[in-house]
Amino acid sequence: MKNELLIIFVKNPIVGHVKTRLAAKIGDKLALKVYKELTKHTALITKKIKAHKNVYYSKEILKNDIWNETHFQKRIQSDGDLGERMKTAFNDGFNDGYNKVIIIGSDIYSLEKSDIEKAFHQLNFHDAVIGPATDGGYYLLGLRSNFSSIFDGKEWSSKNVLYETLIDLKSKSFYLLDYKNDIDNYDDLLKEKKLLKKLKINAENY
Repeated sequence: MKNELLIIFVKNPIVGHVKTRLAAKIGDKLALKVYKELTKHTALITKKIKAHKNVYYSKEILKNDIWNETHFQKRIQSDGDLGERMKTAFNDGFNDGYNKVIIIGSDIYSLEKSDIEKAFHQLNFHDAVIGPATDGGYYLLGLRSNFSSIFDGKEWSSKNVLYETLIDLKSKSFYLLDYKNDIDNYDDLLKEKKLLKKLKINAENY
């Protein structure tokens, strides 16, 4: 839709720079393979979302990768911690005239196109939509106005991010999507049986 923006945060796929907590258990090369499969899944499910889509790379924009420029506009994440980078991306979206802005990462293998469509739909009725992750963070955040203080004062990657964000939203109306597994470490990976099978990872080897 013309007034809807989907922001997708990705890391450049470089050995030793992605899924570092997972890599501590399975090694840098296999961790990169997992990350590439996660980004491939994210690109596949978001490609046909009718909203405008901006992919924000962590380091540099890549050409001829899975983020086809027919479907995705490409940008670079700003400096700062995760909160500052998300705040800047949301500011860009609202300044560009969008009135529904959603951000996701590329760590959720169970995320589906219907989840994102549901989030945009719920922004018709709520100030915010959150997709809670089982590790205490969130995998999706949607806003229909620029409530930038939501990104301040957080210890990102901690188990308190979701709780603190909900406190920030206490004066707003919000909708919670289903909880999903955010793949950050080996225990998270073990929960994704289909992904393990697809990548031919034998848990007994680790």
